[in-house]
This record gives sequence, C-alpha cells and structure tokens, in this order.
Amino acid sequence: MLTPERNAILLIIPAVLLIIAAVLSRLPALLLGRRLVLLEPFVLGTAVLSLFQAGGFMLFLFIIAKCTLCLFTMLLLSGTTPFHEIVQVLEKIHVPAILITTISLMYRYLFVLGDEAQRMRRARLSRTFDHGRLNLWRALAGVVGHLFVRTTERAERIYGAMCARGWR
Repeated sequence: MLTPERNAILLIIPAVLLIIAAVLSRLPALLLGRRLVLLEPFVLGTAVLSLFQAGGFMLFLFIIAKCTLCLFTMLLLSGTTPFHEIVQVLEKIHVPAILITTISLMYRYLFVLGDEAQRMRRARLSRTFDHGRLNLWRALAGVVGHLFVRTTERAERIYGAMCARGWR
C-alpha cells in the first residue's frame, strides 16, 4: 500500500510473492478467482473517483492494482488462517475490544444468516411452480426482504438475551 504512484512497476514484486503464496497455500485457484471477482466491483467503485482527478486513467489503473493486491492478500489470509487465530492476533496488536467483538459476532452470525437463507430458499422452491425469469426475480426480492426482517428480529432477540446475561 505504501508504493508511490511513480513507482507503480514495484507492484510486480508483491504480486509475484502473492501468487507464490497462493500456490504454496494449496487453495483452489478457482475459489480464489471467484472471490476476487465477487469483490472487484468494490475496487472499481473506489477507483472510479480517480478518473476525475489529476492522475486520470493511470491513477485509476494504479488504484485498481493496489486494491486488488490487498484483496488478494486478505483472501489468502482468510483462506489459510483459522478465524480464532486472526482474533488472537487482533487482540495482541491491541485492536479495540468492541471492534474485535463486533467482528466476532459478524463472523458467527454470518453462518446463521446463510442457514436462514437456505431454509427460505427451500420453502420458496417448494411453493413456486412458475420458473419464469420475472417471477424468479420477484421471488428473490421477496426472499431478501423477508430475510432482512427475520434476521433483524433474530438479532434483537439475541441482543436481549445477551443483555439479560450481563453483556455490555
């Protein structure tokens, strides 16, 4: 991240090191590629502002390269390191406890959210007979809306239970 724009060629070194680390990690290349492509719109959204600044298109490409390398680093880290070890390192480097707690709770309930989404998907598939594209999008929008409501209600219940047990 500290590479200045005038030395953009130096980004090749971390890129090569990350590719070597990815090969050594034995994570499936397809999995890493899919996740990187899924996150790339966020990179583009960040970099598009640079098109209207003094650096123009070259600055745009430089920001995309740097952000993509950072995302790839995070994908490798999350794919090779157990979550509890990441939390331990965050504690050791004195990240605020409230941030660590928030990250831990988000991680924990991400799986709960996934399970709830799968349950709702199965229920929708068992009730939906017309598989037209328009109906599919309507049903999907309804599922997302219901999922949001259900998870918000569940979060409120969990928060109430945590407060009842003395959590602050």
